[in-house]
Amino acid sequence: MDTISPDRDPFIDPIIPETPQRSQEMSTLIVGRTASLTLATDSLVVLGGYFSPGPVMSTDTLLARRSVWAEEPVELLWLHSRNTQAIPFYNILWAELSDFEVIIQYAKPTARNVVRVSSINYAIEKPTHPHAISWVENLLDRAYGESQRKKRIKVLINPFGGKGKAQKWYLGDIEPIFAAARCKLDVERTQYRGHAVEIAEQLDPDVFDVVAACSGDGLPHEIFNGLGKKSDARRALEKVAVVQLPCGTGNAMSLNLNGTDSPSLAALCIVKGIRTPLDLTSITQGNRRTLSFLSQSIGIVAESDLATEHLRWLGSQRFTYGILVRLLRKTVYPCDLAIKVEVGTKSEVIEHYRRALKSQSLPEQHRGSLDSQDSGDRLHATGLPSLRFQTVNDKLPDGWTLFPYDKLGNFYSGNMALVAPDTTFFPATLPNDGCMDLVTLDGDISRIAAIRSMLAVESNKFFDMPHVKYQKISGYRIIPRNQKDGYISIDGERMPFEPFQAEVHRGLGTVLSRSGHVYEAPNVAAKGRESA
Repeated sequence: MDTISPDRDPFIDPIIPETPQRSQEMSTLIVGRTASLTLATDSLVVLGGYFSPGPVMSTDTLLARRSVWAEEPVELLWLHSRNTQAIPFYNILWAELSDFEVIIQYAKPTARNVVRVSSINYAIEKPTHPHAISWVENLLDRAYGESQRKKRIKVLINPFGGKGKAQKWYLGDIEPIFAAARCKLDVERTQYRGHAVEIAEQLDPDVFDVVAACSGDGLPHEIFNGLGKKSDARRALEKVAVVQLPCGTGNAMSLNLNGTDSPSLAALCIVKGIRTPLDLTSITQGNRRTLSFLSQSIGIVAESDLATEHLRWLGSQRFTYGILVRLLRKTVYPCDLAIKVEVGTKSEVIEHYRRALKSQSLPEQHRGSLDSQDSGDRLHATGLPSLRFQTVNDKLPDGWTLFPYDKLGNFYSGNMALVAPDTTFFPATLPNDGCMDLVTLDGDISRIAAIRSMLAVESNKFFDMPHVKYQKISGYRIIPRNQKDGYISIDGERMPFEPFQAEVHRGLGTVLSRSGHVYEAPNVAAKGRESA
C-alpha cells in the first residue's frame, strides 16, 4: 500500500508534467462540436466554420457592439462548413470572455493597404470556462508581446491635413481600430499653427501614454517642442510616446516607424507599437532653441520642399520635381561649415550600422546620460539637457574647425531613413545611436550625375554614388554666405535664413515602432555592400 508523504496535501492534484500533447491541449480552445481555436506559432488558427457577413445578432446587441468596435459590420463565425483560417497575432486587437461566448476582434485586410475591424464569436460551454479564461489571456499575451495594452492616447487632428481629409480618415480608418483595441482616447482638433505646441506643453505625462498626430510631419514637430517646453521636459519626453497617424502630404515619421502611410495600417501599428527611444536634435538660432526629430536641410532639399508649396497638389512628387529642377540648374549655396564627425567614411558607417544591429540592448540603455543622472533621477529631471557645444552665438567648440564650402549643393542632416515613399536618403540612420546622418553634395556636379543621383535615391543606390559624401555626426554649425534670403528647413518647417547650430541628444524622445530598434526602410546592411 502506498504511503502519503507528510509534505504532500492529499487534496491537491500532483503536478502534471508538460508534454507536447498537453501543450497542444492548453493552446487549443474547443468551441462547439466541430470547431476549435488554436494558438499556433505566429497566428490564431480558426478551424471549422466560415466567415459570413450578415445580421446574425439582435439589432440591440449589434448596435451596442458596433458602437464599441467599429463602424464596419461585425462578422461572425458560422459553423456551416469546415475550413481553416489563420489570423496573425499582430492583427488581433482584443479578446474577451463573457458568460456564454468568446469574442475576438481583429484587423482584417480588405484592400492592399487597408484593414477594417472584424470579429469572430463562439459560444462557450460552462465546463470549459476556466480553461477559456487562461486561453484568452494567453492569446492577448501572444498578440501584444512587448507592446502595452489599452494605451491612453491623446489624439490631435489637424483639420487641414491631407487636403482637408484628416478628420474623415480618423473617423473612418483610425478610431474604429483604437476602439476595438480598448484604447482610451481624448481627441482634440488643432485650430491654428503652433496650437499643438501649446497643447503638448500643458499635457500631463501621467495621464497619457501616447500623443498621436493625425497629420503630416508638422504636428509631431510641434508636439516634441511642446513637451520640450515643460518644466519636466526630460521626464515628459521619456514617458509620452509621440506617433503619427499619416494624414498629411508628408508622412515620413509613419513610413519610418510603421512602414506605411496608410491611416488604418498605421493605427494597427500604433496599437501594437513598441516603445522606442528616439534621438532628438537641439537647433539653436539667434536666442531660440528648437527640437528636431526628422531632418535639417539647407540647399537643394530645403528649397525643393519649401519653395514648392504651390505644388502641393502633386503630393510627394513635388519634392522630386523640385530637386530635379535645382540639380539641373547646378544651383550652389555657399556657406561656412563646422562639423563634429563621429563616423567619417562610408565603410565605417556600414560597419557602425551592422554592429548596432548585432547589439540590440534594452531601450533604457539607448537613452543619453542626461548630465550623468541615473535612470531614477532622470524621471525627476527638469528642463531639457544642457548643450555640450553651447549655442550658435558662442565661440566655436574645441576641436571644431570652420571651413568655407563655396560650392555646396545640398546639406542634408537626417535622423530617419525615408523622407518620402521610396525615397531613402539616409539608409544608415538608427533611432537612437546618438548621431545624425549627414549627406553633402556639391552643386556643380554634371547634369548626368545629377540625374543619376535622383534615380539612385529610389533604387536605394544613392549612398553608393562616389560624389555623395555620407558621415555620422553629433553636431554642426552652418553659416550661409552671399545670399540675402533662402530656405532652411527643420523637419519640413521653414526657419529664418541665418546661422544655426545643432547637436544630438541620444534617446531624448520616445516613439512607438514595429521593431523597437530599427526603421522600416532599406538600409546599408545589405549583403555585399562594402562602400569605401
